[in-house]
Amino acid sequence: MKILHIINNGMTDLTKSIIDAQSKDHEIKVVKLSQKGISYEAVVDDIFSCDKVVSW
Repeated sequence: MKILHIINNGMTDLTKSIIDAQSKDHEIKVVKLSQKGISYEAVVDDIFSCDKVVSW
């Protein structure tokens, strides 16, 4: 399963532990919206190409 995690306000310990646990059995992609130069078109493409999307 492909899971996209969209991080809005920074990564917390809970967020990191969940992503780490899921990465053992699933393909994980993490997008941090606070980073400069984010391509929102690419984010939308990622949303539609993943099986599950989690926004933090």
